[in-house]
Amino acid sequence: MIGYYNYTVILTYLALLSGSTGIFFALNNNPFAAIICLLCAGLFDLFDGKVARTKKDRTMDEKNFGIQIDSLSDLISFGVLPACIGYTVGMKEYYFIPIFVMFILAGFIRLAFFNVRELNVLYGTVQEKSTFYYGMPITMASLLIPSLYILKPFIPNYFYIIYAIFMGIVAILFVAKIKFPKPNKIAIIGLAIFGTLLTIASIVIGVLDLNGVFGN
Repeated sequence: MIGYYNYTVILTYLALLSGSTGIFFALNNNPFAAIICLLCAGLFDLFDGKVARTKKDRTMDEKNFGIQIDSLSDLISFGVLPACIGYTVGMKEYYFIPIFVMFILAGFIRLAFFNVRELNVLYGTVQEKSTFYYGMPITMASLLIPSLYILKPFIPNYFYIIYAIFMGIVAILFVAKIKFPKPNKIAIIGLAIFGTLLTIASIVIGVLDLNGVFGN
């Protein structure tokens, strides 16, 4: 088979599988399960690069392959999946199409721009990596979207409007020429803990909502 199947790509593949499964749930009117899949994809993505770099004898092709599959996975998990969740929570009218398109396109451009910079480092065009990102990383959607979704049981009638506005703002941040600091080891651990707690909170609130506790 073509491709690479060593341990350095496992987390990226799992992130893609989580994102793809989330799209299935979203399109089957189960945004709660889709949000959990989004969180899982984010947790897998958080550590895939760290795991890949533990293999010291990676070839140039393996490194290049890792960069490409990471961005392709991110586009599906953090670009397409949030858009599908938006449709499920109520963004079903034609006038929401520009927001869907803008969100996915902005994420697409953001990832392509990131790949160019990573390849410049890989091939020595740039001597060292910078300590910041230009534009907000698309992977932040895995924390921002679930954080917003927790509010859904409390504002069920207007949540889709808030979600649509939020998608528009996030799309702008993807391509805005704003510097976002790269997380260090402590920040990565903090993000992992926050993501885990957010997953637990999402499950608890989601189960309560499904059981009518919020009276919706």
